[in-house]
Amino acid sequence: MAAAPQGAGSPAACYQELSRFPAVTRAALGAAAGAQTFLLYTECSRPDLPRRRPLRFSRLYSLRHAGDGRLAASHAALSTEIHNQLLSQDSPTGQLRAVLSRCPRQGHELLEVWGSSGRSHSVDLTALGRHGEVYTERPFACLAWSRSETRLLYVAEKSRPKPRPPCPWDVPGAAGLVEEDEEEEGEQFVYHEDWGEALSTRSEPVLCALDLEGCSISVLEGVPGHLSPGQALWSPGDRGVVFVGWWHEPFRLGLSACSNRRSGIFHLDLSSGRCELLSAERAAACSPRLSPDGRRLLYLEGDLGGPHRQCLRLRMLTWQTRQTVTVLDVVQEPTEAFAGLYAEELPPRCWAADSRRVVLGTPQRSRTDLLLVDTEAATVTNLTAGSPEGHWELLTLQWDLLVATCSAPHQPPSLVVAVLPPACRELPLRWVPLEDAPTVPGITWKTLRIAAPCGGQSSAACGTQAFEALLLSPPASSAPHPLIVCPHGGPHAVFDAHWRPSMAALCRLGFAVLLGECWGLGAPSSGDVAPTASISPVNYRGSLGFGQAGITALLGRVGQQDVADTQVRTPLLLCVGARDRRVSPTQALELHRVLRATGVPVRLLWYPEGGHALAGTETQADVFRNCARWFLRHLGHLGQPRHDSSTGTAPRAHGGPGATAGPG
Repeated sequence: MAAAPQGAGSPAACYQELSRFPAVTRAALGAAAGAQTFLLYTECSRPDLPRRRPLRFSRLYSLRHAGDGRLAASHAALSTEIHNQLLSQDSPTGQLRAVLSRCPRQGHELLEVWGSSGRSHSVDLTALGRHGEVYTERPFACLAWSRSETRLLYVAEKSRPKPRPPCPWDVPGAAGLVEEDEEEEGEQFVYHEDWGEALSTRSEPVLCALDLEGCSISVLEGVPGHLSPGQALWSPGDRGVVFVGWWHEPFRLGLSACSNRRSGIFHLDLSSGRCELLSAERAAACSPRLSPDGRRLLYLEGDLGGPHRQCLRLRMLTWQTRQTVTVLDVVQEPTEAFAGLYAEELPPRCWAADSRRVVLGTPQRSRTDLLLVDTEAATVTNLTAGSPEGHWELLTLQWDLLVATCSAPHQPPSLVVAVLPPACRELPLRWVPLEDAPTVPGITWKTLRIAAPCGGQSSAACGTQAFEALLLSPPASSAPHPLIVCPHGGPHAVFDAHWRPSMAALCRLGFAVLLGECWGLGAPSSGDVAPTASISPVNYRGSLGFGQAGITALLGRVGQQDVADTQVRTPLLLCVGARDRRVSPTQALELHRVLRATGVPVRLLWYPEGGHALAGTETQADVFRNCARWFLRHLGHLGQPRHDSSTGTAPRAHGGPGATAGPG
């Protein structure tokens, strides 16, 4: 087994050390005493490896306007662990918080409301029996306050009748009895189609409303039966509900990581029961966001079919006139200024106080930047271009206060805040760090742009744009390092320059990459690759963030064009989730059997509860530990790479056509 660099430690120790940095998953602002003072509530998560589960906790900060657009920030309280919480949402004024939790003993779902005086409402949703489990997964989940802060809107599984007792002829002495309700006879074994990967227990969602004044729950009527509703919010004046409806026909195709399923933005009028389609008849629309003044509705829209994820349009509807305009269209070929929109959803609160400007995060090539969009002028301003951090995420925008996180391949996420200046004076933003995570010593990174090889195809067929790779470099040394290449799955996804503990840990173990040999593109030019190179997430043609033309170019060439961009070999480690709904896990079993028969070194790890992404604290740690050991074993001693196996493939971070693979 190869010896790790001095001070690097074992694979398990490296992973544990670099997994301790928390990620902020939610943020909400509330006005405190005084017009210039605000309280910032955040929810964080990180792996708790000893307890084999995620550790979730909250942090509270105090923010104060210090004049001239500056902010002063401080901790307001110690961190507090979060237990059994499924969803939470603050009211528009920030004075109330709704929390959906699961009681650990009975398993009941509770919807509670908390304020400054403690808990004001607690409703046992399971005991009431009006519906099934509440949806907490994307894309359906929501927990929306009315403007009056008297009602809560959420999505749950439709209630079904409990299984009936045995038929009369199966009960002794019951011969000759007649069933009173023959329509329900034999219904308990009817198959109910679900929504696929990561949504296998979700079939028939319904919109539900909790009236806090009367402590009553109603299942809203009027949603057409051929639609599954989700992502709901209250319409202006709380007179109706805006929601996304996904068509069932021809069948429930699955929604996880798929933005090309037929869906629309609908308005359900609660007084008349009329349900109105607001978006295009045949499109894929999602993520509605109402402006603060209630006059404009923003949403994302894509084409039906084609790549499962692709470049999207930003559409805006004027509420009173029902007129819709395209604010930003699909970008075929990216420019330096704008590469298109590829976000799965808009931030929950993305509108500026002027109800004209919007801030959102989206991949821009191998970065994820924050963009400011002027919805009237249809212009885009990149708020984070040129920043040293490669991944930005907007958590909330309230009262023109921006709360975001930023990270890079060598820097864990940092929580930052800024004041959004008036229109046309947004740059430069003054970001104030609240939790400034230190950079990891001994790791550097850069973005490499690679010319795409056409292999005899026309430029239109292979895609004219260059693709990119992210280069992480371990500490410089006179000895060469074995290489690891990590192409993302999907294939329509992207590796952006954000913090990944597993990648940083592999880099700390001393692995490297030689890009020219890896892709067969010839030796890199001087200065492109450090003498001791790195792990490299590869954004091949077809990746998000590089224009729609590059995405479309991969259609019909999956397994050819993307593989040509990245040339991998054995030995092979297969990490397979037995409950994968996207790619049949039996394919990995067949591949494992064939490789063993031909004498190829191969090992199969089978995770009984794992899905396609192999998520979960214990599973992710085990995958990394086994992959790191596999690399160390087959790449030989560091500084003396084996000639017959000088390349490897890192564990895929998400999805892909086939099983998750090790060195290939």
